[in-house]
Amino acid sequence: MSKLALWAQLEAKPGKEKEVEEFLKSARPLAEKEPATLTWYAIKMGPGKYGIFDTFADENGRNAHLNGEIAKALFAKAKDLFSKPPDIAKPEVLAVKSSRS
Repeated sequence: MSKLALWAQLEAKPGKEKEVEEFLKSARPLAEKEPATLTWYAIKMGPGKYGIFDTFADENGRNAHLNGEIAKALFAKAKDLFSKPPDIAKPEVLAVKSSRS
């Protein structure tokens, strides 16, 4: 069950929106390789505004993600793609509704 989360708010530099979107889409296979990352979403919230939301069962999973390949790539490209450093929050999940396929 998802108990913990990460929320990263990202603001693209003007003219870098397409690159940010491609970068976020390219991170999906990396997230799929992380067994402790229960859910992972890359979100466009509006012009130039993006986010990443992911969930974890415990702090070990969240820390593994923070030290994983997506985080390394995100911070390596931050100065080139984003107008300010990513704003990272560590929310706690209070309730979940999920569908079973």
